[in-house]
Amino acid sequence: MAPRASRSVRPWRRLLAVAAEGVASGTPYMVGSKLLQGWLTASQVPLSLIGLLGLAELPYTLKMIWAPALDRWPLPWPDRRRGWLLVLQFTLVGVIGAMALLRPSGDPAMLTAIGGMAVLLALVSATQDIAVDAYRTDLLPDRERGAGAAATNLGYRTAMLAVGAGGFILAGRFDWPLAFVFSALLMLAVVPFTLTAPRLEPLEFPVRSLRQAVLGPAREFLQRTGFGRAAALLALVLLYRWPDGLLNLMAVPFLIQRGFRPEVVGSVLAGWGIGATIVGTVLGGLLFGRLGMNRSLWLFALVGAAGNLAYWGLARFGGGMPALLMAVGLENVGGGMVGAAFVALLMSLCNPRFSATQYALLSGVYALSRSLLAAPAGLVAERIGWPGFFLATTAAALPAFLLMLRLTPWNGRGARGAYVGEHDGD
Repeated sequence: MAPRASRSVRPWRRLLAVAAEGVASGTPYMVGSKLLQGWLTASQVPLSLIGLLGLAELPYTLKMIWAPALDRWPLPWPDRRRGWLLVLQFTLVGVIGAMALLRPSGDPAMLTAIGGMAVLLALVSATQDIAVDAYRTDLLPDRERGAGAAATNLGYRTAMLAVGAGGFILAGRFDWPLAFVFSALLMLAVVPFTLTAPRLEPLEFPVRSLRQAVLGPAREFLQRTGFGRAAALLALVLLYRWPDGLLNLMAVPFLIQRGFRPEVVGSVLAGWGIGATIVGTVLGGLLFGRLGMNRSLWLFALVGAAGNLAYWGLARFGGGMPALLMAVGLENVGGGMVGAAFVALLMSLCNPRFSATQYALLSGVYALSRSLLAAPAGLVAERIGWPGFFLATTAAALPAFLLMLRLTPWNGRGARGAYVGEHDGD
Protein backbone atom coordinates (compact mmCIF):
# COMPACT_ATOMS: atom_id res chain seq x y z
CA MET A 1 0.00 0.00 0.00
CA ALA A 2 1.18 3.55 -0.71
CA PRO A 3 0.08 7.06 0.13
CA ARG A 4 -1.91 8.60 -2.67
CA ALA A 5 0.55 11.50 -2.82
CA SER A 6 3.47 9.26 -3.84
CA ARG A 7 1.61 6.80 -6.04
CA SER A 8 3.01 8.07 -9.37
CA VAL A 9 6.53 8.89 -8.12
CA ARG A 10 9.47 6.59 -8.75
CA PRO A 11 10.86 5.04 -5.56
CA TRP A 12 14.38 6.43 -6.08
CA ARG A 13 13.01 9.98 -5.98
CA ARG A 14 11.35 9.37 -2.62
CA LEU A 15 14.50 7.79 -1.19
CA LEU A 16 16.72 10.59 -2.53
CA ALA A 17 14.39 13.16 -0.96
CA VAL A 18 14.47 11.60 2.51
CA ALA A 19 18.26 11.09 2.29
CA ALA A 20 18.69 14.81 1.56
CA GLU A 21 16.50 15.67 4.53
CA GLY A 22 18.71 13.41 6.63
CA VAL A 23 21.65 15.64 5.68
CA ALA A 24 19.54 18.65 6.65
CA SER A 25 18.86 17.13 10.10
CA GLY A 26 22.44 16.08 10.81
CA THR A 27 24.20 19.28 9.78
CA PRO A 28 22.86 21.74 12.40
CA TYR A 29 23.02 19.12 15.14
CA MET A 30 26.73 18.53 14.48
CA VAL A 31 27.39 22.27 14.30
CA GLY A 32 25.80 22.84 17.70
CA SER A 33 27.03 19.72 19.47
CA LYS A 34 30.58 19.28 18.07
CA LEU A 35 31.83 22.17 15.93
CA LEU A 36 30.88 24.89 18.40
CA GLN A 37 32.37 22.92 21.29
CA GLY A 38 35.64 22.57 19.39
CA TRP A 39 35.82 26.30 18.64
CA LEU A 40 35.12 27.26 22.25
CA THR A 41 37.74 24.81 23.53
CA ALA A 42 40.34 26.12 21.07
CA SER A 43 39.49 29.65 22.22
CA GLN A 44 40.32 28.74 25.87
CA VAL A 45 36.74 29.12 27.10
CA PRO A 46 36.47 27.36 30.51
CA LEU A 47 35.20 23.80 30.36
CA SER A 48 32.57 24.56 32.99
CA LEU A 49 30.97 27.07 30.61
CA ILE A 50 31.29 24.77 27.59
CA GLY A 51 29.45 22.10 29.56
CA LEU A 52 26.47 24.42 29.92
CA LEU A 53 25.95 24.14 26.16
CA GLY A 54 24.31 20.82 26.92
CA LEU A 55 21.29 22.82 28.08
CA ALA A 56 20.98 24.23 24.56
CA GLU A 57 20.00 20.76 23.36
CA LEU A 58 16.79 20.78 25.42
CA PRO A 59 14.69 21.72 22.34
CA TYR A 60 15.43 18.28 20.87
CA THR A 61 13.85 16.71 23.94
CA LEU A 62 10.94 19.15 24.26
CA LYS A 63 10.00 19.46 20.57
CA MET A 64 6.76 17.53 21.08
CA ILE A 65 5.40 20.63 22.87
CA TRP A 66 5.24 22.74 19.72
CA ALA A 67 4.91 19.93 17.16
CA PRO A 68 1.09 20.45 17.00
CA ALA A 69 1.69 23.90 15.48
CA LEU A 70 3.10 22.28 12.33
CA ASP A 71 -0.02 20.11 11.99
CA ARG A 72 -2.36 23.03 12.67
CA TRP A 73 -0.71 25.70 10.49
CA PRO A 74 0.83 24.00 7.44
CA LEU A 75 2.51 26.25 4.86
CA PRO A 76 0.76 25.32 1.60
CA TRP A 77 3.64 25.83 -0.85
CA PRO A 78 5.21 23.60 -2.12
CA ASP A 79 3.11 21.35 0.14
CA ARG A 80 2.09 21.15 3.79
CA ARG A 81 5.44 19.73 4.97
CA ARG A 82 7.97 21.19 2.52
CA GLY A 83 6.69 24.70 3.13
CA TRP A 84 7.92 24.47 6.70
CA LEU A 85 11.10 22.71 5.59
CA LEU A 86 12.08 25.53 3.25
CA VAL A 87 11.47 28.25 5.84
CA LEU A 88 13.43 26.36 8.48
CA GLN A 89 16.31 25.45 6.16
CA PHE A 90 16.82 29.03 4.99
CA THR A 91 16.70 30.09 8.65
CA LEU A 92 19.35 27.50 9.54
CA VAL A 93 21.59 28.73 6.72
CA GLY A 94 21.36 32.21 8.20
CA VAL A 95 21.92 31.12 11.81
CA ILE A 96 24.93 28.90 11.02
CA GLY A 97 26.40 31.58 8.76
CA ALA A 98 25.94 34.20 11.48
CA MET A 99 27.80 31.98 13.96
CA ALA A 100 30.90 32.40 11.78
CA LEU A 101 30.90 36.07 12.84
CA LEU A 102 31.23 35.20 16.53
CA ARG A 103 34.58 35.61 18.29
CA PRO A 104 34.65 33.34 21.35
CA SER A 105 36.31 34.80 24.43
CA GLY A 106 35.83 35.02 28.16
CA ASP A 107 33.80 38.21 27.81
CA PRO A 108 30.38 37.67 29.47
CA ALA A 109 28.53 39.53 26.71
CA MET A 110 30.13 37.38 24.01
CA LEU A 111 29.43 34.18 25.97
CA THR A 112 25.80 35.24 26.33
CA ALA A 113 25.59 35.85 22.58
CA ILE A 114 27.13 32.45 21.85
CA GLY A 115 24.69 30.75 24.23
CA GLY A 116 21.77 32.54 22.61
CA MET A 117 22.88 31.49 19.14
CA ALA A 118 23.30 27.90 20.31
CA VAL A 119 19.76 27.85 21.73
CA LEU A 120 18.36 29.42 18.56
CA LEU A 121 20.19 26.88 16.41
CA ALA A 122 18.85 23.98 18.47
CA LEU A 123 15.30 25.38 18.47
CA VAL A 124 15.16 25.79 14.68
CA SER A 125 16.95 22.46 14.11
CA ALA A 126 14.56 20.57 16.41
CA THR A 127 11.59 22.13 14.62
CA GLN A 128 13.08 21.08 11.30
CA ASP A 129 13.38 17.53 12.65
CA ILE A 130 9.63 17.58 13.34
CA ALA A 131 8.93 18.56 9.73
CA VAL A 132 11.46 16.05 8.33
CA ASP A 133 9.95 13.16 10.29
CA ALA A 134 6.43 14.17 9.26
CA TYR A 135 7.35 14.53 5.57
CA ARG A 136 9.07 11.14 5.49
CA THR A 137 6.13 9.51 7.29
CA ASP A 138 3.57 11.01 4.91
CA LEU A 139 5.61 10.33 1.76
CA LEU A 140 6.80 6.74 1.99
CA PRO A 141 4.70 3.67 1.13
CA ASP A 142 4.71 0.87 3.69
CA ARG A 143 7.15 -1.33 1.79
CA GLU A 144 9.68 1.52 1.37
CA ARG A 145 9.77 2.60 5.01
CA GLY A 146 12.74 0.42 5.90
CA ALA A 147 14.70 1.70 2.91
CA GLY A 148 13.54 5.23 3.70
CA ALA A 149 14.74 4.94 7.29
CA ALA A 150 18.08 3.67 5.96
CA ALA A 151 18.32 6.54 3.47
CA THR A 152 17.60 9.07 6.21
CA ASN A 153 20.28 7.53 8.42
CA LEU A 154 22.79 7.56 5.57
CA GLY A 155 22.09 11.23 4.96
CA TYR A 156 22.48 11.95 8.66
CA ARG A 157 25.77 10.05 8.84
CA THR A 158 27.01 11.87 5.75
CA ALA A 159 26.40 15.17 7.52
CA MET A 160 28.18 13.85 10.63
CA LEU A 161 31.25 13.00 8.56
CA ALA A 162 31.13 16.22 6.52
CA VAL A 163 30.82 18.52 9.54
CA GLY A 164 32.58 16.37 12.12
CA ALA A 165 35.56 15.53 9.91
CA GLY A 166 35.54 18.10 7.11
CA GLY A 167 34.64 20.99 9.39
CA PHE A 168 37.44 20.21 11.85
CA ILE A 169 39.96 19.78 9.03
CA LEU A 170 39.03 23.22 7.65
CA ALA A 171 39.28 24.70 11.13
CA GLY A 172 42.73 23.19 11.63
CA ARG A 173 44.14 24.26 8.27
CA PHE A 174 42.50 27.68 8.02
CA ASP A 175 40.25 28.99 10.80
CA TRP A 176 37.07 28.12 12.68
CA PRO A 177 34.78 30.64 10.91
CA LEU A 178 35.45 28.90 7.58
CA ALA A 179 34.17 25.63 9.10
CA PHE A 180 30.87 27.35 9.94
CA VAL A 181 30.63 28.88 6.46
CA PHE A 182 31.19 25.41 4.99
CA SER A 183 28.41 24.01 7.21
CA ALA A 184 26.04 26.80 6.14
CA LEU A 185 26.78 26.03 2.48
CA LEU A 186 26.11 22.33 3.11
CA MET A 187 22.76 23.31 4.59
CA LEU A 188 22.05 25.53 1.58
CA ALA A 189 22.85 22.64 -0.77
CA VAL A 190 19.85 20.75 0.60
CA VAL A 191 17.37 23.45 -0.44
CA PRO A 192 17.21 22.45 -4.16
CA PHE A 193 16.45 18.86 -3.10
CA THR A 194 13.62 20.10 -0.89
CA LEU A 195 12.21 22.21 -3.72
CA THR A 196 12.22 19.30 -6.20
CA ALA A 197 11.18 16.55 -3.76
CA PRO A 198 7.93 14.62 -4.40
CA ARG A 199 4.81 16.60 -3.58
CA LEU A 200 2.27 15.65 -0.92
CA GLU A 201 -1.38 16.05 -1.83
CA PRO A 202 -3.58 18.15 0.49
CA LEU A 203 -5.29 16.23 3.25
CA GLU A 204 -8.95 15.37 2.80
CA PHE A 205 -9.62 16.26 6.44
CA PRO A 206 -7.01 18.81 7.56
CA VAL A 207 -6.59 19.90 11.16
CA ARG A 208 -8.96 22.83 11.73
CA SER A 209 -8.09 24.13 15.21
CA LEU A 210 -5.24 24.25 17.70
CA ARG A 211 -7.34 22.24 20.15
CA GLN A 212 -7.70 19.53 17.54
CA ALA A 213 -3.95 19.65 16.83
CA VAL A 214 -3.11 19.26 20.52
CA LEU A 215 -5.74 16.71 21.60
CA GLY A 216 -6.41 14.99 18.29
CA PRO A 217 -3.16 12.96 17.98
CA ALA A 218 -3.57 11.11 21.28
CA ARG A 219 -7.33 10.72 20.83
CA GLU A 220 -6.96 9.32 17.30
CA PHE A 221 -4.21 6.94 18.41
CA LEU A 222 -6.31 5.61 21.30
CA GLN A 223 -9.44 5.27 19.15
CA ARG A 224 -7.49 3.38 16.50
CA THR A 225 -5.69 0.99 18.82
CA GLY A 226 -7.70 0.79 22.04
CA PHE A 227 -6.20 1.62 25.41
CA GLY A 228 -4.62 -1.78 26.06
CA ARG A 229 -2.92 -2.05 22.67
CA ALA A 230 -1.87 1.60 22.81
CA ALA A 231 -0.11 0.97 26.12
CA ALA A 232 1.58 -2.13 24.68
CA LEU A 233 2.72 -0.24 21.57
CA LEU A 234 4.17 2.57 23.66
CA ALA A 235 5.96 -0.01 25.80
CA LEU A 236 7.42 -1.55 22.64
CA VAL A 237 8.62 1.87 21.46
CA LEU A 238 10.18 2.42 24.88
CA LEU A 239 11.86 -0.96 25.19
CA TYR A 240 12.80 -2.03 21.65
CA ARG A 241 16.12 -0.15 21.71
CA TRP A 242 16.73 -0.34 25.45
CA PRO A 243 19.73 -2.72 25.02
CA ASP A 244 21.32 -0.10 22.73
CA GLY A 245 20.94 2.63 25.33
CA LEU A 246 22.49 0.54 28.09
CA LEU A 247 25.44 -0.54 25.95
CA ASN A 248 26.16 2.86 24.41
CA LEU A 249 26.35 4.53 27.81
CA MET A 250 28.99 2.14 29.14
CA ALA A 251 30.98 1.13 26.04
CA VAL A 252 33.70 3.79 26.38
CA PRO A 253 34.24 3.36 30.16
CA PHE A 254 34.46 -0.42 29.67
CA LEU A 255 36.99 -0.24 26.85
CA ILE A 256 39.23 2.22 28.68
CA GLN A 257 39.09 0.15 31.88
CA ARG A 258 40.09 -2.87 29.80
CA GLY A 259 43.32 -1.11 28.88
CA PHE A 260 42.60 0.19 25.39
CA ARG A 261 44.23 3.57 24.84
CA PRO A 262 41.79 6.50 24.49
CA GLU A 263 43.01 7.31 20.98
CA VAL A 264 42.41 3.69 19.94
CA VAL A 265 38.93 3.75 21.43
CA GLY A 266 38.11 7.02 19.70
CA SER A 267 39.35 5.94 16.28
CA VAL A 268 37.64 2.54 16.44
CA LEU A 269 34.31 3.92 17.62
CA ALA A 270 34.32 6.91 15.26
CA GLY A 271 35.82 5.37 12.12
CA TRP A 272 35.17 1.64 12.25
CA GLY A 273 31.94 2.12 14.19
CA ILE A 274 30.39 4.65 11.81
CA GLY A 275 31.38 2.51 8.83
CA ALA A 276 29.76 -0.54 10.41
CA THR A 277 26.63 1.48 11.18
CA ILE A 278 26.37 2.52 7.53
CA VAL A 279 26.73 -1.13 6.45
CA GLY A 280 24.03 -2.17 8.92
CA THR A 281 21.74 0.64 7.80
CA VAL A 282 22.05 -0.29 4.12
CA LEU A 283 21.65 -3.99 4.89
CA GLY A 284 18.62 -3.28 7.05
CA GLY A 285 16.98 -1.20 4.35
CA LEU A 286 17.54 -3.90 1.72
CA LEU A 287 16.31 -6.74 3.92
CA PHE A 288 13.29 -4.80 5.14
CA GLY A 289 11.81 -4.75 1.62
CA ARG A 290 12.08 -8.54 1.45
CA LEU A 291 11.13 -9.46 5.01
CA GLY A 292 8.46 -6.88 5.80
CA MET A 293 7.91 -5.02 9.04
CA ASN A 294 7.36 -7.84 11.53
CA ARG A 295 10.12 -10.22 10.51
CA SER A 296 12.55 -7.31 10.25
CA LEU A 297 11.75 -6.23 13.81
CA TRP A 298 12.42 -9.76 15.07
CA LEU A 299 15.51 -10.54 13.03
CA PHE A 300 17.20 -7.16 13.46
CA ALA A 301 16.62 -7.22 17.22
CA LEU A 302 18.36 -10.60 17.35
CA VAL A 303 21.35 -9.19 15.48
CA GLY A 304 21.40 -6.25 17.90
CA ALA A 305 21.40 -8.62 20.87
CA ALA A 306 24.33 -10.48 19.29
CA GLY A 307 26.28 -7.21 19.39
CA ASN A 308 25.73 -7.02 23.15
CA LEU A 309 26.88 -10.62 23.48
CA ALA A 310 30.05 -9.73 21.55
CA TYR A 311 30.90 -7.25 24.30
CA TRP A 312 30.27 -9.99 26.86
CA GLY A 313 32.79 -12.16 25.01
CA LEU A 314 35.33 -9.31 25.02
CA ALA A 315 34.77 -8.80 28.77
CA ARG A 316 34.91 -12.52 29.58
CA PHE A 317 37.70 -13.77 27.32
CA GLY A 318 39.60 -10.68 26.10
CA GLY A 319 41.14 -11.02 22.67
CA GLY A 320 42.83 -7.67 22.09
CA MET A 321 42.34 -5.56 19.00
CA PRO A 322 40.71 -8.29 16.82
CA ALA A 323 38.04 -8.90 19.47
CA LEU A 324 37.53 -5.14 19.88
CA LEU A 325 36.97 -4.69 16.15
CA MET A 326 34.57 -7.63 16.06
CA ALA A 327 32.54 -6.38 19.05
CA VAL A 328 32.31 -2.78 17.83
CA GLY A 329 31.59 -3.90 14.27
CA LEU A 330 28.81 -6.31 15.24
CA GLU A 331 27.31 -3.81 17.67
CA ASN A 332 27.13 -1.07 15.05
CA VAL A 333 25.93 -3.30 12.21
CA GLY A 334 23.15 -4.45 14.51
CA GLY A 335 22.47 -0.88 15.60
CA GLY A 336 22.08 0.25 11.98
CA MET A 337 19.66 -2.59 11.25
CA VAL A 338 17.67 -2.02 14.44
CA GLY A 339 17.45 1.70 13.68
CA ALA A 340 16.04 1.09 10.19
CA ALA A 341 13.29 -1.21 11.48
CA PHE A 342 12.52 1.03 14.44
CA VAL A 343 12.03 4.20 12.40
CA ALA A 344 9.80 2.24 10.04
CA LEU A 345 7.75 1.11 13.05
CA LEU A 346 7.30 4.68 14.26
CA MET A 347 6.21 5.84 10.80
CA SER A 348 3.67 3.03 10.58
CA LEU A 349 2.00 4.19 13.80
CA CYS A 350 1.31 7.75 12.60
CA ASN A 351 -1.82 9.15 10.96
CA PRO A 352 -0.88 11.69 8.20
CA ARG A 353 -3.27 14.25 9.75
CA PHE A 354 -1.18 14.30 12.93
CA SER A 355 2.15 12.83 11.82
CA ALA A 356 4.22 15.79 13.08
CA THR A 357 2.84 15.48 16.61
CA GLN A 358 2.47 11.71 16.77
CA TYR A 359 6.00 11.05 15.54
CA ALA A 360 7.40 13.62 17.98
CA LEU A 361 5.50 11.99 20.85
CA LEU A 362 6.64 8.49 19.89
CA SER A 363 10.27 9.56 19.52
CA GLY A 364 9.97 11.28 22.91
CA VAL A 365 8.86 7.99 24.47
CA TYR A 366 11.84 6.27 22.87
CA ALA A 367 14.19 8.95 24.22
CA LEU A 368 13.30 7.84 27.75
CA SER A 369 15.05 4.52 27.11
CA ARG A 370 18.30 6.39 26.39
CA SER A 371 17.98 8.57 29.49
CA LEU A 372 15.88 7.30 32.39
CA LEU A 373 16.02 3.58 31.65
CA ALA A 374 19.73 3.65 30.80
CA ALA A 375 20.71 5.80 33.80
CA PRO A 376 21.32 2.84 36.19
CA ALA A 377 23.78 1.23 33.74
CA GLY A 378 26.89 2.34 35.64
CA LEU A 379 25.51 1.18 38.99
CA VAL A 380 24.65 -2.24 37.53
CA ALA A 381 28.13 -2.57 36.00
CA GLU A 382 29.76 -1.73 39.35
CA ARG A 383 27.62 -4.24 41.23
CA ILE A 384 27.86 -7.27 38.95
CA GLY A 385 31.00 -6.63 36.87
CA TRP A 386 31.42 -6.17 33.14
CA PRO A 387 30.61 -9.74 31.97
CA GLY A 388 27.41 -9.80 34.02
CA PHE A 389 26.51 -6.31 32.86
CA PHE A 390 26.70 -7.19 29.17
CA LEU A 391 24.65 -10.33 29.75
CA ALA A 392 22.08 -8.11 31.49
CA THR A 393 22.00 -5.73 28.50
CA THR A 394 21.36 -8.73 26.25
CA ALA A 395 18.54 -9.90 28.54
CA ALA A 396 17.05 -6.40 28.30
CA ALA A 397 15.86 -7.38 24.82
CA LEU A 398 13.46 -9.98 26.26
CA PRO A 399 10.62 -7.57 27.20
CA ALA A 400 10.50 -6.28 23.62
CA PHE A 401 10.36 -9.82 22.24
CA LEU A 402 7.48 -10.65 24.55
CA LEU A 403 5.60 -7.56 23.35
CA MET A 404 6.31 -8.46 19.72
CA LEU A 405 4.66 -11.85 20.22
CA ARG A 406 1.41 -9.93 20.60
CA LEU A 407 1.95 -6.83 18.49
CA THR A 408 4.20 -7.87 15.60
CA PRO A 409 3.96 -11.67 15.25
CA TRP A 410 6.49 -13.27 12.90
CA ASN A 411 3.89 -14.18 10.28
CA GLY A 412 1.91 -10.93 10.62
CA ARG A 413 1.87 -8.29 7.89
CA GLY A 414 2.31 -5.22 10.11
CA ALA A 415 2.19 -3.93 13.64
CA ARG A 416 -1.25 -4.44 15.22
CA GLY A 417 -2.25 -0.84 15.75
CA ALA A 418 -0.46 0.58 12.71
CA TYR A 419 -2.29 3.22 10.68
CA VAL A 420 -3.89 1.76 7.55
CA GLY A 421 -6.35 4.47 6.48
CA GLU A 422 -5.96 6.85 3.53
CA HIS A 423 -3.77 4.32 1.69
CA ASP A 424 -4.27 2.55 -1.59
CA GLY A 425 -2.26 0.50 -4.04
CA ASP A 426 0.30 1.75 -6.51
